[in-house]
Amino acid sequence: MMPACLLVSHGSRDPRPGVAMQQLARLVIEQAQSDGSEIVVTTGCLELNPEPLHQQIIKFVRNSTSCAKIHLKIVPLFLLPGVHVMDDIPTEVALARQVLDQDILIELQPYLGSHPSLEYFLAKQFTTTTATARILIAHGSRRSGSQTPVEAIAKNLGAITAYWSVPASLEFQVKELINLGHRQIAILPYFLFAGGITDAIAQVTEKLQLQFPNVDLQLAEPLGASAELADLVWDLIKE
Repeated sequence: MMPACLLVSHGSRDPRPGVAMQQLARLVIEQAQSDGSEIVVTTGCLELNPEPLHQQIIKFVRNSTSCAKIHLKIVPLFLLPGVHVMDDIPTEVALARQVLDQDILIELQPYLGSHPSLEYFLAKQFTTTTATARILIAHGSRRSGSQTPVEAIAKNLGAITAYWSVPASLEFQVKELINLGHRQIAILPYFLFAGGITDAIAQVTEKLQLQFPNVDLQLAEPLGASAELADLVWDLIKE
């Protein structure tokens, strides 16, 4: 069967995540080739796309050569097991399966945030800082238990967590650390790529820096498309 992979992101009106997704797809293909494998890799969006995800899946399969023999693996490039990962994407995959030929094998792989080596990837991000305190800021989710993996990673990295969409906020956590006497604080955005939210996090950080000029706030970059990240994605494809 022809191996293929669809990397699914949230989707954004900002063009930067889309460009980074295409770059990551190319890097995954290179990683597969270095591993002696050939695979077709494309990208899709759960939201902010003219077509719903299940239609994107159907179109990709039908446009593929020898589509009757395709083996499609879908990898959610999400960092938290929120509603999108646990409910929305499985529903879209099920809808696609209902339409496509039963001989076409579609597998939903584990989401990116579940990869055990992601913690080591984040640890490398923190090694560039001399800060005495660390904050790992993630998007957050209202789904019960979805923050648990982030809390575990942060604990292992000697960091505390902040969230963009739910408490505790970055501003609150920075002020808490300052009250504890910290004057150097590293902030690592637990996001795949630069976009609107990471820009907003930078703005909050700048505001806090002006408010506390004697404190050194060190804001890192999001994960970004890299060979190391592509290696993790390739691991999930091979599962």
